[in-house]
Amino acid sequence: MKLPTTFEALIEDASALQLYKKLVKQLNKDLLYANVDLEFDEEVLPTSLKLILQEEVYNLIQNKFSEYLNLLYIIDVSEIKVRTLDGNDTLKLSESITFLILQREWQKVWYKTKYS
Repeated sequence: MKLPTTFEALIEDASALQLYKKLVKQLNKDLLYANVDLEFDEEVLPTSLKLILQEEVYNLIQNKFSEYLNLLYIIDVSEIKVRTLDGNDTLKLSESITFLILQREWQKVWYKTKYS
């Protein structure tokens, strides 16, 4: 599997394979496991999904850092990828982390669909 390198490519792949709703379900499931008070409707627009998730990630980084780390652990975001990000600008960091979260969730959905 070749992971998408942009948000647009990720959404394009998910939509083309009719897996966007499963991506949202997987994200909701992991947010619930991580005790993050956020749930998306399955019909949420991709841009809204990204912006709302990014806002929540930003809030977690700023105000609830341990919950933020727990979310990354639950979703299983690559620690190596996170360490390569520049943490000086929290807004850019939250945008990058949001993409890594969605990328990992996409990977889970793709593998589950392909191999089940």
